[in-house]
Amino acid sequence: MSVTLSRTGAVGVLTLDRPPVNAFDEEQAGEFATAVAEFGADPAVRAVVVRSAAKVFCAGADIAMMDSWRELPDRGVRLEKFCLLLQDAFAALAALEKPTIAEIGGAATGGGFELALACDFRVARATAKIGLPEVGIGLLPGAGGTQRLTRLVGPATAYRLILGAELIDATTAERLGLVHWAVDDAAATAMTLAERLADLPADAYTAAKRCIDAAGTGDGYGLERTEIGALIHTEETGRRLDRFVSR
Repeated sequence: MSVTLSRTGAVGVLTLDRPPVNAFDEEQAGEFATAVAEFGADPAVRAVVVRSAAKVFCAGADIAMMDSWRELPDRGVRLEKFCLLLQDAFAALAALEKPTIAEIGGAATGGGFELALACDFRVARATAKIGLPEVGIGLLPGAGGTQRLTRLVGPATAYRLILGAELIDATTAERLGLVHWAVDDAAATAMTLAERLADLPADAYTAAKRCIDAAGTGDGYGLERTEIGALIHTEETGRRLDRFVSR
């Protein structure tokens, strides 16, 4: 298995383990999607950390696999189908109704950073290299990177990183808004964050995430009203409001 699952308390840990650099092929893309679905369906898992068993986080797509298709007449169709596999897997991660954290302990490039962009939070070791350099080899980010990065930091920074095929360290990435925290110990910071988020009311977290994701796409103000009106009826909100006013 190139993806393994474990649990620490209420935190599910999804570990990429395809040496040497966790490059995604079709099999790993399928295993990743299955792992995401398993954690999504497990009520005991209230937050998810995505990490690597290697020194790097993930180098993205398996370039050797893609290169092996070059002489095939259907190489374009094959590549499109592979990109769809990754897009669907990362979209499922982004849609999880529980907190997700990318623990970036080493280089996250290409599809590896596209995976991280699908997480709610990104915690990176300060010296880790980050970027979407596909244009440099004549391709482009095809697993959602052009869309998620642009929504996250705007076209100017997306142009810099994608069109410039630039790799930056996590400290610079934090300054640009690509990662939330650039730290010395990504593993400890990510787990501490996951444990704190796992203790939040799941319904409120998911509703607030939906509202944030809806910003600029329609009647976000109306969605806020709808979501908060529903939350006031939940038992968890009732218990927490009671505790708050009785302090």
